[in-house]
Amino acid sequence: MGAHRRPRQRATGGGRARTAATITLAGAATATGLGGGTGHADPQPTAAQVRAKVDKLYQEAEVATEKYNGAKEKADAAEQRLEGLRDEAARKEDRLNSAREALGSVAAAQYRSGGLDPALQLALSSDPDRYLDGAAFAERAGSRQQAEVGRVRKELREIEQLRGAARVEVSSLKSRRAELKRHRETVTGKLESARRLLSRLTTEERADVGDRASRSAPGPRESLSASAQAPNSRAAAAVAYAYQKLGSPYVWGATGPNAFDCSGLTQAAYRAAGVSLPRTTYAQIDAGRRVPRSELLPGDLVFFYSGISHVGIYVGNGQMIHAPNPSAPVRVAPVAEMPFAGATRVV
Repeated sequence: MGAHRRPRQRATGGGRARTAATITLAGAATATGLGGGTGHADPQPTAAQVRAKVDKLYQEAEVATEKYNGAKEKADAAEQRLEGLRDEAARKEDRLNSAREALGSVAAAQYRSGGLDPALQLALSSDPDRYLDGAAFAERAGSRQQAEVGRVRKELREIEQLRGAARVEVSSLKSRRAELKRHRETVTGKLESARRLLSRLTTEERADVGDRASRSAPGPRESLSASAQAPNSRAAAAVAYAYQKLGSPYVWGATGPNAFDCSGLTQAAYRAAGVSLPRTTYAQIDAGRRVPRSELLPGDLVFFYSGISHVGIYVGNGQMIHAPNPSAPVRVAPVAEMPFAGATRVV
């Protein structure tokens, strides 16, 4: 029996060895775990990385801004249509009331003389549906008031049509306002994220985000030269307006006169020249004749990014005036600083 038994001391020694090895490995694992935790912590982004991320957020915010501008343009148009429908309905109701009062006077006279024309009874009914249902009877009724009765019936029908159209516009307006809210939340969210990122930078680094693509303000000579090279007087007037607005703050959704977003600036510049432009970048690019980059003239609109989300006004020598983003005011900058998407000659 004893010959088959392992010596106790070897078992004990092996246990100690295994225990020691376990402790050693555990210690190494602990050390590795601690070291790994420190080594794999996310490093603080560099100023260049922050600037790149901020630029991306600004570009995304501008995409949302143009969508907001488009939705607002449609909402404003729906409001105008609704107001027009309501005004027209009110005018027709005034005419209807006048016609009914005239018929009422005739009815009163007929009543005093002993009878009320059936057509007048229908015309004076307080229930338009009942009146319209009985219109055929009114037409059969031989009466010298036939024409007046027909006019009242026509006004009633047109008023009901206007009310139906107004209900459609109210529904459209609600949808547009909900869309506006979504785009507004997207814009403000992107801008808030950019603000938080910028807060990590020093004052000098934050200034660099806004100033690295800026140029010294041009003098009167540059402004006159650009206007002189414009293809016509309206383009020259738009260029002159853009020069006057250098230094104005960027405010998303703004169209002047003291603050602008990118398409708001170009729209305001051409409005000052007597030309009406659409509100958004993706509509403005179709507001004139496309021109190649090699043939740009002062006053041409230049567009950027694949989604046509940014626009500036060309002023010559490879330069444009644009409203870049909240980090910088309206300024002169090279056309080459952003991915070029196309150009349009408005006039």
